Amino acid sequence: MGNQPTLSMKEQFMTVPNLLSMLRLALVPVFLYLLLTEKYFSAIVVLALSSLTDYLDGYFARKYNQVTRLGQLLDPAADRLYIFSTLVGLSITGIIPVWLALVIIGRDLVLAVAYPILATHGYGPLPVHYLGKTGTFALLYAFPLLLMAYIWQPIAFIVEPLAWAFALWGVGLYWWGAAVYLRQVGDIVKKGNSKNH
Repeated sequence: MGNQPTLSMKEQFMTVPNLLSMLRLALVPVFLYLLLTEKYFSAIVVLALSSLTDYLDGYFARKYNQVTRLGQLLDPAADRLYIFSTLVGLSITGIIPVWLALVIIGRDLVLAVAYPILATHGYGPLPVHYLGKTGTFALLYAFPLLLMAYIWQPIAFIVEPLAWAFALWGVGLYWWGAAVYLRQVGDIVKKGNSKNH
């Protein structure tokens, strides 16, 4: 990151990775609408597209040295909005149990407590840990697979176990990443307190 270019906010917006993140954000309400109106195939296509853009924005950011502060905020925001909207839609339509939604949303509520703590010590949100990112990838694969198992019953016996494997691994990694994030916050608080003494 030492040779990361300094870009204006406008230049940051216009990088390919950030344009992909904004496209993913723009598709969130489209996806939720398709899910709630039971247009499941179209919803799967949009969700698969979001997963692809999620991979591509990280790839281009690294390949072309376009990692920006804006991207570090946009990317996890888009991921969380997709996960949240998917959980809401799949819970309302009865495709996933409510407990799964609560376990995943609960993790983000726990992390939300960390943000004001960081702010009081002069920090913004910390970079996303790879464990949380890997958990997000797993969940973003699990959700379309769960939808596929629901709408194509003949293949459900193959797809559903695979979908739940991704979902449970995703939940585990998601919470593991949260624990690491909270430990980093704790280290920052300790350092701040030691400087004040």
